[in-house]
Amino acid sequence: MPGKRLTMRKIREVLRLKFEFHLTNRQIAKSTGAARSSIGDYLRRFENSGLPWPLPEDLDDDQLEGLFFSAAKPAEGKRPLPDWSYIHRELRKKAVTLMLLWEEYKSVFPEGYQYSQFCHLYHQWKRRIDPVMRLDHRAGEVLFVDWAGMTIDIVDPETGSCRPASIFVAAMGASSYTYAEATLTQELGDWIGAHIRAFAFFGGVPELLVPDNTKTGVTKACFYEPDLNPTYLDMARYYQTAVLPTRVKKPQDKAKVESAVQVVERWILARLRNETFFSLAELNRRIRELLGCLNNRPFQKLDGCRCLMFEQIDKPALKPLPTEPYRFAVWKKATVNIDYHIEVEGHYYSIPYKLFGKQVDVRITDVTIECFRANRPVATHRRNDRRGGHTTVKEHMPPAHRRWLEWTPERFIRWATKIGPNAAALIGEIIDSKLHPQQGFRAALGILRLGKSYDVKRLEIACSRARLIGARSYSSVASILKHGLDKKTLPPETPKTLVIDHDNIRGSNYYH
Repeated sequence: MPGKRLTMRKIREVLRLKFEFHLTNRQIAKSTGAARSSIGDYLRRFENSGLPWPLPEDLDDDQLEGLFFSAAKPAEGKRPLPDWSYIHRELRKKAVTLMLLWEEYKSVFPEGYQYSQFCHLYHQWKRRIDPVMRLDHRAGEVLFVDWAGMTIDIVDPETGSCRPASIFVAAMGASSYTYAEATLTQELGDWIGAHIRAFAFFGGVPELLVPDNTKTGVTKACFYEPDLNPTYLDMARYYQTAVLPTRVKKPQDKAKVESAVQVVERWILARLRNETFFSLAELNRRIRELLGCLNNRPFQKLDGCRCLMFEQIDKPALKPLPTEPYRFAVWKKATVNIDYHIEVEGHYYSIPYKLFGKQVDVRITDVTIECFRANRPVATHRRNDRRGGHTTVKEHMPPAHRRWLEWTPERFIRWATKIGPNAAALIGEIIDSKLHPQQGFRAALGILRLGKSYDVKRLEIACSRARLIGARSYSSVASILKHGLDKKTLPPETPKTLVIDHDNIRGSNYYH
């Protein structure tokens, strides 16, 4: 395969961009950062695998990889395929039919496909080509996004210090309808949040997002895809859109967004240069007021305005917004530790014990921790910010550990009460003597099981004897029963007196 093999996550993205958004191989290569030759190779492998699109929901990454890279290559001597591009071009000519083209194909390749299969293969190929190849932007197709170069200061009313606010700009490709807002940073959280609010402003979602290779969304180094931030990709999938970064040193790719940024700087930010803002909310209120004026301002060389063109062209073609906005999530990789837990921001979450030593993908939101292995969910937890704590699901534990978890000191003592008070007291003392209660469970269980081999009354007496002699262990109770010591009386305990004879001790007669 040409180039370095892509991750299965990125291969899924290649297929999604091809069959859901009908992008060309060149566009897919720009979006994923892979070579065009690799894109073509993966699409051929997909065709040879016999898999349907969309992929089955229960197909994980390991299974997909096996089908992709173990699929048998077409055997030598297989019936030759027609040149579908030639067939497609010829069909545009007057009076040319598939039957005629098939007859010409069979005259060259007598061993070729029959007419019905010929038509089926052609229509399969036709569904995969890009339906529109134009330089102008289709309605609802593209939303250009970028940060403006200018910033606006926000003044702290208590200290008087200034903090520069960044300006996020988004513009529709067909109508140039523009959105802008101020954020405190250009970090990932603000970048994603600005997109979510922009979608709400437009009232829908475009087919493509075109960022200007901002580090926040595209070139941030990470262990998933170094060219496309996994959180940005996750958001795009949630809104059922695709990300197509502009090409480096290709100004024609970003002319629309650069023009929109320039318009925002001249018609909004320049008008705010002499105003003072004490909060981000106050600044965004003013930006929204001027944004309305900008979008309703008449075009100089065309009839209408951005707002009117958006309502007529872009808005009807936008995809509907999901019921709930995207919840910001950060992705990371984590290795399952020997105790079948992973660490996320100081807290430990359980993973099925069979994944010990494996790497999992972790999606972190403000509410949940979701864990995936080979693109398949393996664990979901409610987020807990208590550092050093553990969140453990019983089903994730090995059977032996799970059995110990179901036993508690109270449960053992309750069982022992059926034997007698001394048995219950002895087991309680054994458990209390351990650093961890679980360390005494095995001895307690052994004492209880002695009731199956010996009379319960004898076991109660043996426990009483063990308490009296300070022998708090299973082996002591078992030994007492084995040697019949429970049937013998203990020798009377002689009182211990301390006799001290010394000249300095006065004695009791001194006080009479």
